[in-house]
Amino acid sequence: MRTASIRFSKLALVTYLLAMVCVVPAFAQKRSPVAPNRERVEAIVREAYDKFRSDTSGKNADYIPYLAQVDSKLFGVAVVTTDNQVFELGDVKYSFSIQSISKVYTLALAIEELGADKVFDRIGLEPTGRPFNSVLAVVDMPTHTGNALVNAGAIATTSLISGQNEDEKWNKILNFYSKVAGEKLSLIDEVYKSEAATNAGNKALAMLLAKYERIYADPFESVDIYTKQCSVGVTATQLARMGAVLANNGKNPATGEQVIKPEDVPYILATMMMAGLYDGSGGWAWHVGLPAKSGVGGGIVAIVPGKGAIAVFAPRLDEAGNSVKAQKVIDYVAGRLDYNLYSPSSVGVK
Repeated sequence: MRTASIRFSKLALVTYLLAMVCVVPAFAQKRSPVAPNRERVEAIVREAYDKFRSDTSGKNADYIPYLAQVDSKLFGVAVVTTDNQVFELGDVKYSFSIQSISKVYTLALAIEELGADKVFDRIGLEPTGRPFNSVLAVVDMPTHTGNALVNAGAIATTSLISGQNEDEKWNKILNFYSKVAGEKLSLIDEVYKSEAATNAGNKALAMLLAKYERIYADPFESVDIYTKQCSVGVTATQLARMGAVLANNGKNPATGEQVIKPEDVPYILATMMMAGLYDGSGGWAWHVGLPAKSGVGGGIVAIVPGKGAIAVFAPRLDEAGNSVKAQKVIDYVAGRLDYNLYSPSSVGVK
């Protein structure tokens, strides 16, 4: 049986101790008046971890050969708050492929470069009502792209990123992800090769987008960059920090860098709420009420604006492609802490 441990990162502990003597780093954030205390978060996250650690529901994604081979028993939970406290349990140091969660941050970069209105005009934000890789959605929807979190829309979003060539565009995306994570991220080459050998469907989507003039760079180049972005490795802790940037109005709570403009954050969170969990997005909004994004690599990150983010990694997926354990853990924690954004109690109204 795996042993679990919750601990502060060294940086978070130093920040916390400094705060106790009123010497706070310039980038430290004021604590939300409705945020739960550290002990309560720690206790509830541990409860959720213990409650669901033995759940064997679902199965690994198998249409990407590499993902089918990932140990299905891996399970990690991490929380990063806007004042840079870090809570970790389980397999939080295992680097898994970010997959579709990458779409959130490429969208953020596209908005940074072009502005929200131009991205909305070129991509749109409507649920497709069909699977994330649907060809019919591209044909039937007036925007053809649907939204930035289904594959067609994500490939089109990637094609918006500027650069003189493929390498320049790819490095820009990877460097941006690293700034959001607060540390250098890298490609998992085995994942990339496995996906590149099986991405004919995405190439077909890109060519269909070209037919409707809804892709904005070379179709196959855009698919290759998109495949690379999905193959970036992250740990649960890194992913939670990436989420905490969005919770913290675009500022990285670990580095203090303003990575995303504050005015862009609501557009990104709205997209996550509408389409973040594939065909399960409506049910997620109903039951949990937090902007979130899943990836078929087994990760889910959920954002609690003003407070922090929780990331869970567990490879077994449901039929929609969402990690089973991750959904259950986040649902439990959000419920116990009154995090549902649609509930007045989330902002202290009783």
